[in-house]
Amino acid sequence: MQVTVDANSYFVFDLDDTLFYEIDYLKSAYRHIAKALAAHTGIDLYDEMLARFYKSENVFEWLLNNLHFPAEISKGWLLQQYRGHLPDITLQAAVKAFLGELKQHQIPIGLITDGRSITQRNKLKALGIEQDFTDIIISEEFGSQKPDERNYLFFEKKYSGKNFYFFGDNTGKDFIVPAKLGWASFCIKNNGTHIHLQELSRLHDQCHVISSFAEIHLNYINQ
Repeated sequence: MQVTVDANSYFVFDLDDTLFYEIDYLKSAYRHIAKALAAHTGIDLYDEMLARFYKSENVFEWLLNNLHFPAEISKGWLLQQYRGHLPDITLQAAVKAFLGELKQHQIPIGLITDGRSITQRNKLKALGIEQDFTDIIISEEFGSQKPDERNYLFFEKKYSGKNFYFFGDNTGKDFIVPAKLGWASFCIKNNGTHIHLQELSRLHDQCHVISSFAEIHLNYINQ
């Protein structure tokens, strides 16, 4: 798919399951927690935790109800470890190439993501891209989450007159406002690894569904 880009273009991205696989964050958190718990159990619980996740079980409740831990190992502690650890995650190869091309041509990029500040910031640090965005909108920091219009209008107001391109994956909330604003939109299709299910029928007609960033071929004009 060819996309025409010029000096007036601005690209906005979602983070989870758009620039990297959110399941990789979960696996990283489980490895981190399992390593910490092994000091008390003497066994590696990672495989068991992941298996129960895929069975849609509440993994943390299972841990606390079936194993014996010191009092400090609570649900709150488990959540803090999950949300606050520095994850072992990487950019998808096609994403890395795409962002690199935009950077090479000095096309500005922004981010809109829902979640806690420490969690989302740690993801960006681990991916090595935090410094690449002109602006980062994280729901906890910004005070509202998608599909609130304010999260998108921030870019419209700050970069008035720009032609916006938006990339996301969540068909329930990512694309509602871009459709109203007339942004060119691209939905990354779930390849079976995404955390959230997709309902592609909910997308507006101008939203393009792609399987990978490799499908986007950028045509630069007036550079």
